[in-house]
Amino acid sequence: MFRLVWALLASLTLATAAAAAPPPIEAYGKLPGVELISLSPSGDRLATVAVVGDARTLLAATTNGMQAIFTTAVGPAKVRDIQWAGEDHLLVRISQTTNIGYDFTRQNYELSAVVVINLKTGKSFTVFEHHPTVAQAVFDFYGTAQIGGTWYGFFAGMKMQQEKMGTLLADTDIDLYRVNLDTGAPELLANGNSGSSGWLVNSAGEVVAHAQYNQLSGDWSIMTGERGGRQLLGGHAAFEAIRYFGLGRTPDTVLVAHASDTGVVYDVVPLAGGAAITAPESAEIDEPLFDRTTGLWIGERLVGDVPDQRMFDAALASKTRGVRNAFPGLSVEFRSWNATQDRVIVFTSGGDDSGTYWLVDIKTRAADPIGYAYPDIKPSDVGGARMVAWTAGDSLALHGVLTLPPGREAKGLPLVVLPHGGPEMRDFAVFDWWAQAFAARGYAVFQPNFRGSDGYGQGFRDAGFGEWGRKMQTDISDGVAELARQGIIDPHRACIVGSSYGGYAALAGVTLQHGFYRCSVAVAGVSDLSDFILYQRKERAVTPTMRYWETFIGGKPGDAILGQLSPTHHAVEADAPILLIHGKDDTVVPIAQSYAMQHALQDAHKPVELVVMPGEDHWLSREDTRIQMLRAAVAFVEKYNPADAAPAASASAAAPAAAH
Repeated sequence: MFRLVWALLASLTLATAAAAAPPPIEAYGKLPGVELISLSPSGDRLATVAVVGDARTLLAATTNGMQAIFTTAVGPAKVRDIQWAGEDHLLVRISQTTNIGYDFTRQNYELSAVVVINLKTGKSFTVFEHHPTVAQAVFDFYGTAQIGGTWYGFFAGMKMQQEKMGTLLADTDIDLYRVNLDTGAPELLANGNSGSSGWLVNSAGEVVAHAQYNQLSGDWSIMTGERGGRQLLGGHAAFEAIRYFGLGRTPDTVLVAHASDTGVVYDVVPLAGGAAITAPESAEIDEPLFDRTTGLWIGERLVGDVPDQRMFDAALASKTRGVRNAFPGLSVEFRSWNATQDRVIVFTSGGDDSGTYWLVDIKTRAADPIGYAYPDIKPSDVGGARMVAWTAGDSLALHGVLTLPPGREAKGLPLVVLPHGGPEMRDFAVFDWWAQAFAARGYAVFQPNFRGSDGYGQGFRDAGFGEWGRKMQTDISDGVAELARQGIIDPHRACIVGSSYGGYAALAGVTLQHGFYRCSVAVAGVSDLSDFILYQRKERAVTPTMRYWETFIGGKPGDAILGQLSPTHHAVEADAPILLIHGKDDTVVPIAQSYAMQHALQDAHKPVELVVMPGEDHWLSREDTRIQMLRAAVAFVEKYNPADAAPAASASAAAPAAAH
């Protein structure tokens, strides 16, 4: 078994030989060599999903000597998370696109299940498989606790009912269960209702609070106990009520991060009742950090263009700084701590690092590489990524990521614009497999954090409301113009490529805008805004979701503005070839959006290609279809905007002016 683990590490070792040609598409499109990794509470064991030989494998091993404890092939399974309960139980969350029955208007859902593995016995079970009336799907997870020597997990589940035509989900109310991690036996702790939106379980396994949200009115509250109880905190939010909900810095307090008129506010309220205290640094917090053993709030990830975190305890803060300082010039992400916080797994990337996992022993000051995300990509193949800044036409300050092709002068380069999805997401200057695949082939890659993106405060996010196809779009072309002004790129040699919202931006870039791009690639892109909102309404029937999309996009189904902003309605105006790529199992943006765009372009006699990915979801979770997508996208860009072609115009020429 030790040889198997050694083979794993050997397969993840970076090659050192120089290569004249860029790595093949597969080197970027494959699922990472290490996807997930987690330390046990003692720090003496780790669990990971990694490639062993040619097989994706779930592996548990000792950190001292890497002795294998448990291995099993996971194949194409969509593994989303790994957590430990003590030293002997692994909780592995997987998801699957599932048809749940004829009485639901939406047939396919991406449902999660949790598999519990007992490392002592080697036996496993799926949560709720021992309950005849609860679906084997987990709708939320509220941690683990050891009670009387036995480990339990706390999960949200949904009841089923038997009908003549089969087993169906009974309703949308979610209940809270305590599950014995040895036997799999579930115990109902609290019945949910239409307003239930989560429970808070402390390290002793006690349900100390629960959250309620009225989807119609937008009113929310935090209540004591598992049901009923006394209100601790409340408020109103149209579509974003409680962002985070956990214990405060002491076990007798609750931390609630919620929306307000000025941004997300972090309030701490005593469980015994009393006034809430607002954290003065609320605007600086991107995400709170909680202790894995006590569940207490111990620090926070910070808003900013460089991933960073702040720890409350001085000793832990010093450890964090020491680890970060050990990797100068790299992005450092803390992936897992042991309970005593003297061992940590960090992930580095950026510079010439395509992604390395390190086991850091803070006591001995040792840092050992234990896995690589993209082992076939050598340091010499990595394009440098850095943050860039520009100003929008209305003077809004903007930032994005520029990745340059390795070994080429940053002058007059062909460009791939790669806007992110969400749109409430953002990009950092780290190794990005999609951007690097283009950079390795001679393209500069620009990833703009346009208005509406996450990570720059609520005001910046809200500035994107109603700006789909408008200022969110011109923010991107304004950035291209700035790169052209600096002489870095040739504005006449650009294509735009994106997924999800980025796919919408790619379509809008050649239909709503003109004269900017030689080609457009939309992966799972939104093309008809009215139909997209109707899909969300029909299939999810969640009022806050509807309010969110109508606010962000800027209209309701039937409003003329949605047609004006929909690429399908402007297919006849498309001024560049378009490639559409979509997964058949997409439950976020239905494949009908790409079919509609294809038909609109064909009717307008415009060049269009469609690649359908069987079995693929919205997140490019499968290796074969991820490679299929990347091959098609790169080939399309190389066809219409070859990187080795002669410059089309002076690189210092300004890009076409964006319409504001």
